Amino acid sequence: MTLTRTAAFTALALAFAAPAPAMADIPDPVRAMIDAAIETGDEDKVRAVIEVARSTNPADADEIDALLAAFETDLAAAQAAEAAAEKDAIRNAGLFEGWTGRGELGAFNATGNSSNTGLTAALALTREGIDWRHKLRARADFQRSNGVTTREQFLAAYEPNLILSERLFAYALAQYERDRFQGFSARYSVSGGLGYEVIDTDTMTLSVQAGPAWRRTERLDGTSSGNLAGLASADFDWQLAENIAVTQDLSAFVQSGSSTYTSDTGLQASIADNVKVRLSYTVEHDTDPPAGATSTDTLSRITVIYDF
Repeated sequence: MTLTRTAAFTALALAFAAPAPAMADIPDPVRAMIDAAIETGDEDKVRAVIEVARSTNPADADEIDALLAAFETDLAAAQAAEAAAEKDAIRNAGLFEGWTGRGELGAFNATGNSSNTGLTAALALTREGIDWRHKLRARADFQRSNGVTTREQFLAAYEPNLILSERLFAYALAQYERDRFQGFSARYSVSGGLGYEVIDTDTMTLSVQAGPAWRRTERLDGTSSGNLAGLASADFDWQLAENIAVTQDLSAFVQSGSSTYTSDTGLQASIADNVKVRLSYTVEHDTDPPAGATSTDTLSRITVIYDF
């Protein structure tokens, strides 16, 4: 609860504590019980206490209902003040304020273009605004044995979202990848389109997005190519229990030449405040990889996540 709402409820409680002629018929113990519930600012608790008071004191129902009506009026005012304060805070926030995120660190096991075990690290940041949402993410998988690099995969992406309605949004995406063992020194992707939050509950979320894209691939042999493509992706999160969650991310860049399909399935468990352990399995398939590269890579990861 913010300071704005706390102050509003404190004022509300003090107002009800003052004697009021219209409420004189309510017994003092009942009035004290109602005042104590109001002071907590818990709407469910207030309604429950009011209901008990009404049923045990039917002769005072009108006075009790008047207390509830006054509470509802002040609650709406407190909520409106809190929302206005939050919007002002967002508008006045600096460039580096208002971000939330998570960091990951762990190990991976790869099969496909390289078979080895190494270190993996990732960072994801999100900034929620009034009309905009900004997402930044980066991941690196790296392994070096006997002075020889045997795995080197990097990804960085920036995605701004323009909120169009409660569930509909427009997105833009700029993404950079590097994977020498998959045959390219750099791959740049840009896309823009629409997204929709299909499911948005306390325990389950599903969002999908799709739009045209353009990709440029710079290969290790010195050649490069640029292609128009289509991007479709889905992000699914399911809180199975208080400490257990399942995640599934899917994406597809479809184009002439080599299309790319990626699936990342994860299971994460909370082990402390803001700390989780995650097991994940990622499959990346390129339909037409460079000569000497296999079409499918898989990575099994175990990481520790810190939310901030």
